Amino acid sequence: MSDLGHVYPLEMIKNLFSFLLSVLVMIVVALIVTFPATWLLMLFLGNVMDTGPSYWGALPGGILLGALIGASGHNDQWNVFVRSTT
Repeated sequence: MSDLGHVYPLEMIKNLFSFLLSVLVMIVVALIVTFPATWLLMLFLGNVMDTGPSYWGALPGGILLGALIGASGHNDQWNVFVRSTT
């Protein structure tokens, strides 16, 4: 059994690798999930406004657009903390 006051270097390296791998997976998942909204935003900005941004230029707007589309499908009351008890 390991001593609680002493962290072994191999365990620290394993924890660091696990953390970095999970951050990398989160970034890849975020790019894949926001791709459709970002691509449609690129098409809209390129055709309507004639700006033609790159994928990386439209990515922040695509993230916000994806969050807005995801939140619009939420089927609950707007006030979830105060509900009538009647």
